[in-house]
Amino acid sequence: MIDELSTFFRETPDVGAIVLRHLQLSFVPVVAALAVALPVGLFIGHARRFEFITVTLANLGRAIPSFAILSLALIPVIRLEIEDFGFWTTFVALFFLSLPPIVVNTYTGVKNVDEDLLEAARGQGLSGAQVLRSVEVPLAAPLIVGGIRTAAVQSVATATLGALVAAGGLGDPIVFGFRASDDPSLIGGAFLVALLAIGSEAVFAVIQRVVRPRGASRDTTMRPIQDLADVRRPVESSPAA
Repeated sequence: MIDELSTFFRETPDVGAIVLRHLQLSFVPVVAALAVALPVGLFIGHARRFEFITVTLANLGRAIPSFAILSLALIPVIRLEIEDFGFWTTFVALFFLSLPPIVVNTYTGVKNVDEDLLEAARGQGLSGAQVLRSVEVPLAAPLIVGGIRTAAVQSVATATLGALVAAGGLGDPIVFGFRASDDPSLIGGAFLVALLAIGSEAVFAVIQRVVRPRGASRDTTMRPIQDLADVRRPVESSPAA
């Protein structure tokens, strides 16, 4: 494997450009999805409205293969004669792939804030917006970052599909390696994708740890909740002295 990697880096002078293109394909859709999913998740979690339909749609979105979204997105992009159609086709697929984890984690994080803390904040005269900004968002931050973390890692791994629509990135050497039985290209491309995915995971894991409120339980602030049955839990009262 080391020999193949050495051959790949030696015979591919534009590795840096390929990696930058892959990062562009991966993270632009995540940023766009964050701009949409974060307000939606905050509203639903704070207002306690549209919960069931949101979780249902999010889980449905996870069930749709990215390749199917990529294929469907290709048709209108080509008909509209959009420049750099490969990038925008990949963008649409990864945008919809990134929405569910961010929406669900944001909604769940806000929804699971201790009701006693919310009542205390309201008792101090804080408005709904102030409660959201000062109490719910800080406590939900680790889970929100967890959703972004999941979306980012998925996007980095799935962006290789962009090679099928001439989007570039690290999918190109992987596809070329398959077609031409070129082991250095295949192994080199796969190695760099794995490296970027691990790097993204590590960076967001650090951010997630940094934003976790002091003294908060790791299990209750970082574990994503997938089912409505897990969203609301009773608060255990402490035993009497």
